[in-house]
Amino acid sequence: MKAKYIIGSIIIVVFVIWGASAFLKTTIKYVTFAEAREATRTVQVAGRIDFNDVHFDAEKNRLEFSIIELKNDSEKIPERMKVVYGGIVPGNFDQATSVLVIGKPGNGVFEAEKLLVKCPSKYQGLAEQSQG
Repeated sequence: MKAKYIIGSIIIVVFVIWGASAFLKTTIKYVTFAEAREATRTVQVAGRIDFNDVHFDAEKNRLEFSIIELKNDSEKIPERMKVVYGGIVPGNFDQATSVLVIGKPGNGVFEAEKLLVKCPSKYQGLAEQSQG
């Protein structure tokens, strides 16, 4: 009788540990530029797009651009990070005010797996409605 409880307890503990580790692997941490450069797993970083440094290679379907950190002390020079994305460029990329890149560092750049752009036109009506 005690053996059944011990085996049942062991199975429950194993499933709890397995579930917790699977959950932690699927979470994507939001980090700063410095932390993103040192990351060993997938992370997400937000930044402002530097439109003077955007290059798209249609043959390789590869977008390279730089982002500038959003939060910055007035005395500090804003950090920049080179991003490489190998997917379909979002339609509103050229109108975006900021971008959220999800990926990990590699080959001296941040290799993005996903791009989420923030388009200002989606939020123009919200400010007017909230004030009126």
